[in-house]
Formats: sequence, C-alpha cells, structure tokens
Amino acid sequence: MISAGDFRNGVIFVMDDQIYQVIEFQHVKPGKGSAFVRTTYKNLRTGSVVQKSFNPSEKFEQAQLSRRDMSYLYSDGDLYYFMDTESYEQMPLSKEMLGEKLNFLKEGMVCRVVFWGSEILDIEPPTFVELEVTDCEPAVRGDTATTATK
Repeated sequence: MISAGDFRNGVIFVMDDQIYQVIEFQHVKPGKGSAFVRTTYKNLRTGSVVQKSFNPSEKFEQAQLSRRDMSYLYSDGDLYYFMDTESYEQMPLSKEMLGEKLNFLKEGMVCRVVFWGSEILDIEPPTFVELEVTDCEPAVRGDTATTATK
C-alpha cells in the first residue's frame, strides 16, 4: 500500500480497478484547512489524463508491473504479433495500442513489453534503432539556413 503523501513522479497505483501513473504531484499546505496532494495522473489502460486532489493519508494499492522481452514477428492487418523470447508464446497487439511506436518496429526486433498481471499495458522499443531513409526531398535554395547543394 502507498499513501497519497508518498506520491512521486512515475509512481504506479491502482484505484477503482484501474491502473494509473503519477505524472505530476504537489504537496499543498494552505493557510487554513488541512494539507492535500494535488496530483495529475494518467490512466495506463485508456491514456486519459486526470487532475485530482487527495488527502495525504489516503491509501492505494501499489501496482506490481513485470517486463518481458518479446520479439516482433509480423503484422496481419491491424494486428501486430510478438513472441515471448523465453516461452515462445505469441501475442497479438492492436495498432491503437502501439501508436507512434509502429514507425520504429522492424521484424525480428526485440522489445520490452510491460505487463500488469496478464494484461499488456505498454511496449518499450529499443533505445537505438537502425533505419534506412527510403525517400527524401531534394534541398531547395532558400529552404535552409546555410547553402544547399545542387
């Protein structure tokens, strides 16, 4: 259990059967009344961001997350298949869940997948990715701060 007074950036907690991550927090001690913790947190399932104030003594369950390495195999329509590198179990992920990270995935790439129980919350691609530029517009005079090549 974790109390609202112990919130820090990045803390992950469970409230009302939903999992949240603290984005920003501020301990406030007004001149009158009791202290409170003003918190901005993100729902890790839906991605929605909410602001709320808590009493510092309120208690929440701290979420236990696990991370496993999974290899990206292939895509089939809007589903992208990943394989656990230890158990060889395959799991499909939707295009919506991957979002912008799709642009940096290559077949065979090993990514770290974040689980809460058996539910996939997020995918962390490698820090460095080697990609090849396939198309680039030519430089045009006046388009750059320095001289452009012809």
